[in-house]
Amino acid sequence: MRAILFGGTGMVGQGVLRECLLDDRVEHVLSVGRTPLDTRHDKLSELVRPDLFDLSEAGTVADQLAGYDACFFCLGVSSAGLAEAEYRRLTYDLTLSAAGAVAAASPGLTFIYVSGQGTDSTEAGRIRWARVKGATENALRALPMRNFAFRPGFIQPLHGITSKTPVYALAYRVSGPLLPVLRRLAPNAVTTTEVIGRAMIAVAEHGYPTPVLETRDLNTAAK
Repeated sequence: MRAILFGGTGMVGQGVLRECLLDDRVEHVLSVGRTPLDTRHDKLSELVRPDLFDLSEAGTVADQLAGYDACFFCLGVSSAGLAEAEYRRLTYDLTLSAAGAVAAASPGLTFIYVSGQGTDSTEAGRIRWARVKGATENALRALPMRNFAFRPGFIQPLHGITSKTPVYALAYRVSGPLLPVLRRLAPNAVTTTEVIGRAMIAVAEHGYPTPVLETRDLNTAAK
């Protein structure tokens, strides 16, 4: 399997990258992002673009996106402090722009989008981020490619991975000692960066019965 990874510097993306580099089923990973990764590996190459809206131009960029079997889209921003128009631009518009570019360059690939627990598929609820995520999932399904939406709940970062968002990083540190209890009481509410990475590889290879995977499904798929 040859995979494109968006968001490899984020918490989820770091976990997905780690699992891809460890898994023999993944032959090559192309990381696409605004800044270079700290990781170096024989299976890893990078496409650094200051403007990720600009991926559909003919020539070098399109050529680098060609020949892939899967795209793992882990790029995302928090809605906190953002106006709705800007959050939509960085969530809906950017995701659809990138998905369109990779679908054109690698027809038939599997696109996996990291959404979130509570996403509103009706696009009619009162929670802004949930509406925008729902609209993004719905629009992706209209593109000519196989796609899945991952909706994790609480994600435990493993193997030294941390969130780049300070408030999230603090929340993970504070809640860390409580996670064993939470996993016992509500095993389907918690997943890990490792599990998400393994689930992405498995779903890209074998598919899944439903296009939307909640935390329970992610934990199942990873096994």
